[in-house]
Amino acid sequence: MKVIITGATGMVGEGVLFECLDNTAVSEVLVIGRKHCGLTHSKLKELIVKDFSEVKNQSDMLTQYDGCFFCAGVSSVGESEESFTKKTFDFVVPFASSLAEINPALTFIYVSGNRTDSTEKGKVMWARVKGRTENALMKLPFKGQYNFRPAIMTGSKGQKNVKMLYKIMGPLIAPFISAKTLKLSVVGKAMINAVSKGYPTQILEVDDILMLAK
Repeated sequence: MKVIITGATGMVGEGVLFECLDNTAVSEVLVIGRKHCGLTHSKLKELIVKDFSEVKNQSDMLTQYDGCFFCAGVSSVGESEESFTKKTFDFVVPFASSLAEINPALTFIYVSGNRTDSTEKGKVMWARVKGRTENALMKLPFKGQYNFRPAIMTGSKGQKNVKMLYKIMGPLIAPFISAKTLKLSVVGKAMINAVSKGYPTQILEVDDILMLAK
């Protein structure tokens, strides 16, 4: 299969990219981003854009792909609901809508978050915004659309884009959090399998991701 990845210069996207480059089921990876991901590989192609709306001009290229793994995102720390909405909902949904117009045969996977609020009415701001984002994505006419809700994730060997704070604090706080820890290689495998095999539900919690990765 051929897949698209966004957010490859972040921890999640880089980990998923590593798995896609190593996995024999993937023949080509197109990284879409505002800067180079810093890797070279025989499977890897890059599309550098100033703004993600530019994908509308790449319809001929994007019809060739089977899946898109949307791993780009920002932390909600220090953000108002308005600003976080602009950097989340207003960033993801227009991009996905353009892809759905160009290539409805695509499977689109969005990395959301554990405890995302599907009702869009809860007290936690980021959870409402991500719930609204998930709900909008599920309405798009893709062949398949899945929302991954991981909790704590650990990087793969050789990753550069892992924040030092996460390296230190992740292992320390993991025993005190009920959600299971996911390796990014497992997240990547689950995404690949979602494209090839599908899954019964569009929202995947940690146990669903583990099951799909098998």
